[in-house]
Amino acid sequence: MSEFWLISAPGEKTCQQTWEKMNNCTAKTQTLSSNTKFHIPDLKVGTLDILVGLSDELGKLDSYVESVARKVAQYLGDVLEDQKDKLQENLLANGVDLATYIKRFQWDMAKYPIKQSLKNISEIIGKQVSQIDADLKSKSQAYNNLKGNLQAMARKATGSLLTRSLGDLVKKEDFVMDSEYLQTLLVVVPNQCYDDWKEKYETLTDMVVPRSSKKIYEDNDHGLFTVTMFTRVVDEYKHHARENRFVVREFQYNEEEMTAGKNELSKLASDKKKQFGPLVRWLKVNFSEAFTAWIHVKALRVFVESVLRYGLPVNFQAPEQEGSP
Repeated sequence: MSEFWLISAPGEKTCQQTWEKMNNCTAKTQTLSSNTKFHIPDLKVGTLDILVGLSDELGKLDSYVESVARKVAQYLGDVLEDQKDKLQENLLANGVDLATYIKRFQWDMAKYPIKQSLKNISEIIGKQVSQIDADLKSKSQAYNNLKGNLQAMARKATGSLLTRSLGDLVKKEDFVMDSEYLQTLLVVVPNQCYDDWKEKYETLTDMVVPRSSKKIYEDNDHGLFTVTMFTRVVDEYKHHARENRFVVREFQYNEEEMTAGKNELSKLASDKKKQFGPLVRWLKVNFSEAFTAWIHVKALRVFVESVLRYGLPVNFQAPEQEGSP
């Protein structure tokens, strides 16, 4: 990674002389830096009091705009997920990579008219970046909520039999349906307890239908079994099952609810896919906006600090130096 410094040097008779002097100084050590001119237009100076006040304000604005640019970049990486390795190629400023933008910096006269006072220009940048920050918060919250709901539903459809959704594992014929007296339970049994289950399930309470247990699914740790009994002993059966390390899952077979759940999962996945493209485009555009605004703040700081240090009339050269950190 390269490191960029914005340096202001007091003017000689001409800016070109200052530029040549800077190059000669850094050329003594060939690996010290690579220099390019950083063009700052003729901005309105204003009074000394305004410049002193702006010096502090621009320092704070500099940190704020940088933080917003970094937040946008970081969230773009989060949104890209599996494509996060493509983050750098998506972080552009005015359509070029960041180093190129800095080396070829040109003041944006349309966004930040130089006829405006320095304070007005800084306020324009502050408002622009504050809006990006606010929009990022609302957009990220909405997308994160959607992503969180989708992940929660996806977790329910996978994972341990103790916690996952069972709707996609069972069939209607696994249950005694529409009976006033009988009820079918779903019981999760540890793999090492299969023999124990087969031996005990009919005798955990009275009124259990003989040979009614059937294994309908298993994963690496547990098996899912059905068992049918009279409704009146269900609570007692759950109690005794728990004492024997058998976990009765609360489940009512309802095709409409299961279909609705699957539809909801599909809808969330579809909504996320629809939002992904526009959100990535917004993040790319507004990273560019925040980053270019940040470099304009840097230009303002160089201008203000140079006038305060070197005095009037304005006479300084602002080279940008690139070197290894």
